[in-house]
Amino acid sequence: MTDTTSRRDALKCLGVGAGTLFTLSGGVFSAFDMAEARTDMGIPLFLQISDTHIGFNKDANPDVVGTLNQTIDVVNALPQQPAFAIHTGDVTHLSKAGEFDAASGLLSRLKVSELHVVPGEHDVTDGPGTEFFARFGKPSAGRGYYSFDAHGVHFVALVNVMNFKPNGLGALGEDQLGWLKDDLAGRSASQPVVVFAHMPLWTIYEPWGWGTGEGEQIAALLRRFGSVTVLNGHIHQIVQKVEGNILFHTARSTAFPQPLAGDGPGPGPMVVPAAQLPGMLGVTTVVMRKKKLSLTDTTLA
Repeated sequence: MTDTTSRRDALKCLGVGAGTLFTLSGGVFSAFDMAEARTDMGIPLFLQISDTHIGFNKDANPDVVGTLNQTIDVVNALPQQPAFAIHTGDVTHLSKAGEFDAASGLLSRLKVSELHVVPGEHDVTDGPGTEFFARFGKPSAGRGYYSFDAHGVHFVALVNVMNFKPNGLGALGEDQLGWLKDDLAGRSASQPVVVFAHMPLWTIYEPWGWGTGEGEQIAALLRRFGSVTVLNGHIHQIVQKVEGNILFHTARSTAFPQPLAGDGPGPGPMVVPAAQLPGMLGVTTVVMRKKKLSLTDTTLA
């Protein structure tokens, strides 16, 4: 966010329930409106989906299954499918086994070879996250945080919700922070890095807990890399910051909107007229070419 861009303008939420398609071309990440994605834009590497909240049925969106299905239909209609997808948390609304079963069935419709998932606070309401880790804990041996490589890119999945308190900042903890330092230590600074977690890994609005307490320590570990993309969910709207070679980006929900930071008494499902809801759930175009960034919010309503 630049000094010349107002907070409200930077936080405008346009678009229908969907994800963000990320492509890799020449070692540089770009994100494209999925309705306009073309195979000549690079290799469709992965897709981000966030905050599906299966099980939610309040006025803000009584049909979260329907909006997730719309998202999946958009993705599956792409002319070239991404290799895998990441889900940046709050798969379910209340961590119930039936909600996870329903979400898993819906997400299995995605025409991708792999699905990488990190938990949101709504996925671990029981404390240890038994249902979440039973389904999505294998890649991390039940820890939740892990890393993998794909197409020359290093991906790091982090967990910052296990000690969540209402309106409190996210936290990694000493063990995970130490693991992250060791994981990145042997990596070349020229290798692109993607980090994803549920809660924002930088402080967007501390009074509402929109951030992570160790955000500066995490950024310090990432600054030596030439291309870093940090992806989060949790706040159900697009907020972006560029710090050196690090792009911080939060995704919209496929379920319901939340208010802008500081607007109203606090965060939570925001009720809007039914005709406006598709315009509050959506995709973001983020293009990085020759180290230059451009951002476009696109409506599919």
